Amino acid sequence: MIAAQAQRLELPLMYFDTLWVQVTGTVCNIACKHCFISCGPKVETHSLMALPQVVQALNDGAEAGMRSVWYTGGEPFLHPEILPLIDAALARAPLGILSNGMLIDEPLAAALGQRFRDAPYNLEVRISLDGVTREDNDRVRGRGVFDRACKGIERLARKGLEPVIAVALLDDSDPESADQRNFMALLRELGVTRPRVKWIPPFRIGREAGRRGGRDYHDWEKLTREDVADPEAPLRLQCGTSRCVTSEGAFACPILINEPGFRMGDRLGEALRPNPVDHRACHTCWVEAFSCSV
Repeated sequence: MIAAQAQRLELPLMYFDTLWVQVTGTVCNIACKHCFISCGPKVETHSLMALPQVVQALNDGAEAGMRSVWYTGGEPFLHPEILPLIDAALARAPLGILSNGMLIDEPLAAALGQRFRDAPYNLEVRISLDGVTREDNDRVRGRGVFDRACKGIERLARKGLEPVIAVALLDDSDPESADQRNFMALLRELGVTRPRVKWIPPFRIGREAGRRGGRDYHDWEKLTREDVADPEAPLRLQCGTSRCVTSEGAFACPILINEPGFRMGDRLGEALRPNPVDHRACHTCWVEAFSCSV
């Protein structure tokens, strides 16, 4: 007699709140050593989404009752139609954009500032900066990234759109670089009057799992059925209220788009059902009560 296949550990979708759109897939202008989806200039595991694809995802999201949208990649500002993409989202819901900040020149900063002032919904830009010094940041993000990211922050601040800074907390980070006071001081030097910092715990997949100074997950770092049975689980895990769409379909989570077992269908509507949470990266969200969107 053949043993029954073990049932996957799944989390119910409590309600649909946040739509993630991987507008540039895994295509990025840099290749960070700790990138958990291994993005880079020639990485097209998930390619750029065409404007009609994104609009379809936005329409599907609006029909499902979404309350916010996040554009990510890769690097969203690589997209040749990023401003029309931004306008399409802001016509429907508040929009956040995750960026490395390097491509934010004066004309782009001005265009973003204008939309921040005039759009019917809020626009937020979040820029990754993984150290308060050039040396700390560029050791994982690449030579020259710190200076260009700081310029992007400065330009946005001058246009009135003060970005949130996203900081990856790595096992081998300098403690000084994880001191919020140092980030606040740096941001004020760049003209940000209301500094905001979001701390990102290490997701030990992609390049981070093999990086010198990083590590893979231990076998015990995984969710249990008791964890998922907790009534608060759909609120503690962001996949309890969000979904992600890429050029390759709909996924439970933007962190797991390179995991075929977490693809849930071709379009968002197919993904509005219980999703698997048996990847070890789910453990990071659980123990940190972490959400990419808040």
